[in-house]
Order: sequence, then C-alpha cells, then structure tokens
Amino acid sequence: MADLTQRQIKLLKCITEEFIETASPVGSETLEKKYSLGISSATIRNELSTLTQMGFLKKNHLSAGRSPTSMGLKYYVRNLMTPKNLTASEEIGAKEKVWDYRNEFDRLLHETTKELATRTRSMAIATTDHGSVYNYGASNLLEEPEFFNIDVTKTVLSLLDNSNFWFEIINKAGNLNDENIVHLLIGEDLGMEHLEPCGFVYQNYEAGPHKGILGVIGPARFQYPRIVPLVDYFADLISQITR
Repeated sequence: MADLTQRQIKLLKCITEEFIETASPVGSETLEKKYSLGISSATIRNELSTLTQMGFLKKNHLSAGRSPTSMGLKYYVRNLMTPKNLTASEEIGAKEKVWDYRNEFDRLLHETTKELATRTRSMAIATTDHGSVYNYGASNLLEEPEFFNIDVTKTVLSLLDNSNFWFEIINKAGNLNDENIVHLLIGEDLGMEHLEPCGFVYQNYEAGPHKGILGVIGPARFQYPRIVPLVDYFADLISQITR
C-alpha cells in the first residue's frame, strides 16, 4: 500500500464521504466549494489525478468526477472513518430482540438476520458451517440507486439460494480466523460483473458448536461508520448469548 500525504488523505476522506451520501462521482469544484481544503482547484485536480493513478480513485467516463475504488473504500474504513457505535440503549434493544432464541440456533439466526437487515436497511446474510444460508431484507436493496439496475438486482437475488457462492467468496477472501476485524468485500472482490457496485460487510461468529459468518450486502458506498459497528455487534451478540 502506497503512503499518502496528509493532503491526499484529506481529499480521499472528503470524496469518499461525499460519494457515500450522494451516490455520484465527486468533482473538484464540489470539493473546493463544500470543504475548506485551503488549496487551489488546480492543486485539487492534480492530487485527484495522483490518487487515481495510485488506485484509490476512479474516473467516471461520463463526467469529470471521481469516486473511490474498492481499495479507496477499504482504506477509508480501516484508517479514516469514525465508527458510530451503538448506544447502551440500542445494545439493550438489540439483545432483547434475539435473547429468547439463544437456545434455538435456527430461530436465532432467522431473528438476527431480520434485526440486522432492519437496522442497516440492507440485506442481511448468515451462513453456518453446515452449509445453510439465512437471509432477510432483500426488498431494502430496491431503495438504493445502485439496484435500480435490473441486472445488478437480479444477480444479487439469484445468489440467495446459491450457498456455494457465499462459501467460495468467503474462502477466497481468507482471514476467517481473524475475529478482531470486520471483513470487507467490495466491487471486484465479489467476482461477478454485475456485483461491481455492491459491497459485502461481514464478521465471524461462533455459537457453541456452530460457526459461520453474519453480514450485510448492499451498495459499495455503505454508510460504513454505522454499518461496520452494527455487523460487529450482532456477530458478537450471537457468540456471547449462546455460550
């Protein structure tokens, strides 16, 4: 990973957060007007060009704007974002939703994916080490502009019954034994053409004799500061209440 200057880091953060909010490529004029960067528009354009060459940004062929690549989004999540952790009352409310099913593993995963999908407004997915896949919230995808593209939506929905896809993509990603980080698969990481605008955020869980992953799929421009702590919390909750 190439080292970034503080100016480049600030520009990448601004572009990523603007892109997450608007779902549109971000131009130098927007950056100059909206953010107090203290540099000229020419300098901004030069830095954006450098960040593009480095692989953190990509240029939209229909406009002069740029958006973060998979590498840029991962850099933002790992290094730049400020997580919006759950409040104590939110944690209590989440725990109350699934607590009664702690001794019924199948029902526990059903209720957890439902609650996670509701809170993230994404599609939640859970897998088990025995090959089962649970999902909830597919209709949430239709609220995001990325899924106005019928090919993208059809591809995601076609995978709901394809358990092999989820296990293969997770195995390719590796690091399944690292329980300290939330895993990110973005765009090309998902390995299918029509999944390029999508993201998959997931975490490992271990519930008694059961192991698997819990996560959400949605647009690559997830509201990561909110989504990542939620996925991490619910995966940990499954692990904790089944001990």
